[in-house]
Amino acid sequence: MKKHFRITVNGKEFDVVAESLDAGDTSPPPRRTTVPLVPSAAPRQSAAPAPSPAAVPAAAGDGDVISPLAGKVVSIDAPVGTAVKAGEKVVTLEAMKMNTIVASPVDGTVKSVAVQVGDGVEEGQVLLNIG
Repeated sequence: MKKHFRITVNGKEFDVVAESLDAGDTSPPPRRTTVPLVPSAAPRQSAAPAPSPAAVPAAAGDGDVISPLAGKVVSIDAPVGTAVKAGEKVVTLEAMKMNTIVASPVDGTVKSVAVQVGDGVEEGQVLLNIG
């Protein structure tokens, strides 16, 4: 059975003729089922090369301040020898044109800085150590 409709889209009127394919059919629509995805028994081989050791974030130790995200080092706000308090800004990172302040998790003195301004860093990478 065909029906005539007038439809307005973005201020423009359209005359449309539509045919109902299920006219008079009172049965419920077909039921959709989902099939769970099962991983294959064989492991997939990755085409990507293994990351170089320099690209793998180092394991964080006591006093290490780690990067909360991947980005670029904009500034080192607490060089070696600087006394810092918990919550004080120690590094500024930039990701997606937004600056992120990295704060010291503890009171102490900056013992070493593992990055330089302009370096790209990965999430979880050690930025500096506070002892």
